[in-house]
Amino acid sequence: SDQLGKRRSEGRYPNAGKMARLGLAGAMRGLGRVLLFLSQLYLLSGRASLSSHSQAQLSHPQVQRPEVGVLPRSSPIPTSKVSETTEIPPYVDLCPSNGPCGRLPPDCVSCKTNNSCIYGKPVLFECQAKPRVDCIGPETFVINMTCQFCWQLPPSDYMCSNATNCKTVSCPRDRYRANCTVKDHIHCLGNRTFPKMLYCNWTGGYKWSTALALSITLGGFGADRFYLGQWREGLGKLFSFGGLGIWTLIDVLLIGVGYVGPADGSLYI
Repeated sequence: SDQLGKRRSEGRYPNAGKMARLGLAGAMRGLGRVLLFLSQLYLLSGRASLSSHSQAQLSHPQVQRPEVGVLPRSSPIPTSKVSETTEIPPYVDLCPSNGPCGRLPPDCVSCKTNNSCIYGKPVLFECQAKPRVDCIGPETFVINMTCQFCWQLPPSDYMCSNATNCKTVSCPRDRYRANCTVKDHIHCLGNRTFPKMLYCNWTGGYKWSTALALSITLGGFGADRFYLGQWREGLGKLFSFGGLGIWTLIDVLLIGVGYVGPADGSLYI
């Protein structure tokens, strides 16, 4: 009976299952359209809020507050520039301040020299005070000097170093290499410090008059040789009683003419 009723129902509604499937598919499509519409509406509302927020930021820019307790850092100054601005040239200590510019020492001025001038003739050179030198009067002035190099100056215009390791009493007379510097008030061409070969002229404090007096009075006992630092010759004269007087007479003559001098090679005072 049940199978008979099922067959009758299938005979009455042959398309009922198909219609049910079509209705379910339509409902699913409608639900999908609704979800798509809602998603688009949500996206549109999000873009609108973003645009309104950006417009608000443009209309009211945010002011950045400075950080509390943080000091601004200054850019470091290069050490070369600092040294250039603070370093004092060494010649400034040699230059008098608040004096006439035309009377400054040669180390404090720079001159436009002309090496083609005639040697030994007076010549005028245009000079000016060096930077950082304080003087009174025009900074550009004219100096009158003799046309000659510094090493050609007379010995009275420069000072040289002395040597204590050369023999002043010798034949030929010894020379030594000295470093000479021109005096401050002398103007000349070229380097103011120069080397020069000079005769040995240093002294150890021995007096010629004392040596001659000892040779005449106590020469027989070698006192003159002991005074000059020649102790070997002094002992020889002492034990030979002045060479029986002959050595004493010879030493008087040699010390008198200056042939016999101190043992260290220096000059008499």
